[in-house]
Amino acid sequence: MSVTVGAALKRIAVAILTNPKVLKTVGGIVLGIIIIIIMPIVAVVSIFSGDIEIDTGRLQTMVVENLSAEEQAKLQFVEDTMYGIEEEMEAAGFGGLRVTEAQVLFTLCLYDRAQEEGFISRLTGCFAEDQTDAQLIGAVNAAFGTEISSEEFSQIMDAIRSVYIDTSGYIDPYTKNNLDLVTWAKEAKDNGWGYVWGTYGSVLTKSYYNAKLEQYPEEIGGYAEFIEANWLGRRTADCNGLIKGYGWLNPDTHEVEYGTNGMPDIGADTMYTNASEKGTIDTIPEIPGLAVWHEGHIGIYIGDGKVIEAKGTKYGVVETELTAGGWTHWLKIPYITYIDGELGSAPEEKKIWDALYAKIGNPYGVAGLMGNLYAESGLLPDNLQNSYEASLGYTDASYTAAVDSGAYANFTTDSAGYGLAQWTVQDRKESLLAYKAEHGSSIADLDMQLAFLCHELETKFPNVLEKLKNASSVREASDYVLFHFEAPADQGESVQAQRAAYGAGYYSRCAFTPTED
Repeated sequence: MSVTVGAALKRIAVAILTNPKVLKTVGGIVLGIIIIIIMPIVAVVSIFSGDIEIDTGRLQTMVVENLSAEEQAKLQFVEDTMYGIEEEMEAAGFGGLRVTEAQVLFTLCLYDRAQEEGFISRLTGCFAEDQTDAQLIGAVNAAFGTEISSEEFSQIMDAIRSVYIDTSGYIDPYTKNNLDLVTWAKEAKDNGWGYVWGTYGSVLTKSYYNAKLEQYPEEIGGYAEFIEANWLGRRTADCNGLIKGYGWLNPDTHEVEYGTNGMPDIGADTMYTNASEKGTIDTIPEIPGLAVWHEGHIGIYIGDGKVIEAKGTKYGVVETELTAGGWTHWLKIPYITYIDGELGSAPEEKKIWDALYAKIGNPYGVAGLMGNLYAESGLLPDNLQNSYEASLGYTDASYTAAVDSGAYANFTTDSAGYGLAQWTVQDRKESLLAYKAEHGSSIADLDMQLAFLCHELETKFPNVLEKLKNASSVREASDYVLFHFEAPADQGESVQAQRAAYGAGYYSRCAFTPTED
């Protein structure tokens, strides 16, 4: 079972098992199936005590061995349907928590209708961008003739959202960088993380809370009643723990693993002291993912004059104005990589996205390819490689005109990159020139170049096309394009990270907006 499905099921079970009202509405076999599939079940049990150790492998084996053939078939049906929902939702451009919402609806509300023809497509069709829970449930009730309560659905999802970590939009979950730190911080704020001294992003179970209370009796003890009423069962962090939790996040398990990934367990003042790049707050550059600091406290600058900080026990993780925090200094966190997330606006970027999406059908793949195209040409179809303009004596416009008129005869042999993909080598430029002649267009015609690019992917680079169709992250797609399609001279880590950053920008900008007719 995929990590995504397993993690989703765990969250669903936690929500069910901690909500007696919901528990009464769920059929025994469905609840049994959910619990059987979850690994490890100890994560669910720990919600109640935090201290019970269970041989989860043996428990699962014992339960499955006692299922009837009919029950095993139901188990397989649930698992297959969960996979199908995940695949179809992602193909429709919905990832992360939206997939979980669809899986929750199937498991808790629509199980009896899941055998109906086209069930998954009908369920996926109920989803739209920027929906409220009430709007989603309204669409589901209209599509299936149900009477699901949006309030009860929201209660379930709120429990799930409060502990959910979504890395699907990260540039690279395995490389700690400033842009993914910003995404982490925004999700912590949006999901209502709490503040508890000495914590760093893990779920505040009762046993974890008791351990921290014993460790920090003065810092926590005075807020015990408030913490128990507001933050138990949620993820929590203190100010520096919000940064350390990102550094310690294992993207495979979605668990925060103490002391990992080269991020030391240090306080805010030591982090400032250890930074080699820093300055007074009046000199702060516009770089999302910088830290802002004053003695004893630290926050994360997310850009546009905004900061996300774990502000205090009675505030939790909140967004504040840079000018309102009393910050005295900024710093580059010394344990993460800083990459440029600035992405200029190309005139036809949405048209390019739509054309590539029609061929690829996977937003991660399209974004990874577009990030590379932006790095190569700025998404400008008449772009002549800058380093050749002086040596050839042409600008973008004059080079294009000379190729179109036939006045310049060395297009295929001059080794100059040109167009969206900066086609460079002779055989590819020959094919581009022939494609232009066949279509009777300018060499800089965007529609022609997009058609040629898709033709190349299908005929000359089928492995690249296959990877783009099946990539599960922007970074995965971006690296494959870099190595196997563009293949520039410099393919180092900084180039990989930068192109993936551009791709993440296009994923954010284009993946969740309607395609043009």
